[in-house]
Amino acid sequence: MQCDDDDIVFDGVAPAHVRRALKGATVRAVRRRGKHLWFELDRAPHPLFHFGMTGAFLTPGIAALRLASSPKRVRDDGWPPRFTKIHIRFDDGGELVMTNKRRLGRIRLREDPEREPPISELGFDPLLDLPTPRRFFDLLTGRSAVLKSVLLDQGFAAGVGNWIADEVLYQAGIDPRRRTDSLARDEAERLRRKLGAVVRHAVRVDADKDRFPKSWLFHHRWGKDGAARTAKREKIRFLTVGGRTTAWVPAAQR
Repeated sequence: MQCDDDDIVFDGVAPAHVRRALKGATVRAVRRRGKHLWFELDRAPHPLFHFGMTGAFLTPGIAALRLASSPKRVRDDGWPPRFTKIHIRFDDGGELVMTNKRRLGRIRLREDPEREPPISELGFDPLLDLPTPRRFFDLLTGRSAVLKSVLLDQGFAAGVGNWIADEVLYQAGIDPRRRTDSLARDEAERLRRKLGAVVRHAVRVDADKDRFPKSWLFHHRWGKDGAARTAKREKIRFLTVGGRTTAWVPAAQR
């Protein structure tokens, strides 16, 4: 095992400490909540991973997942690739690395990941435990904040990123600038159903963007194109909400 000497990604823990903690351990399960993933080992501590905006797991000979925001040209860096932060070798000969070009991801050690921060501070996971309609309405209207910002708050909904929030709001027909406590029950339920549906479909197709429905806003929201339109030829506009670029369709979202 090799660990890069990066006290930012390793959250202030020395690489030598990480190597000693993980060497010889057996992986019993791989678990996830929101944007955090961890290996459940046969002993503590357990490694907890967060990719940030540019992190990824890679293995030899298998192409990396291509994101909509990825550059068109893919540089072949050989093995292990550039920006590798941890390089794990398994007893069966397999290898796994985590790369993190912009150093926004984190690799942490936790004695009990689910009961310690950051996992313990996360909200519901739309795939694992989407709230009931009544509970979802109460969670939303118990706040008084801009809807798009709340959807991106990991303490509200773990794992919802920028494009998912835009997609859900578009499909639900709700203006991203609306305040959460302004929603009627039917609007909140529509939002809840779309949130669950979008996340389930993305997981079902392994986040392969070419298998997303052609009607999705996703295919037309990138690059702040002033001429961008949806599959229905609706005008897409861009604004900043909560510090994040937001794509929305005024003709369809109220």
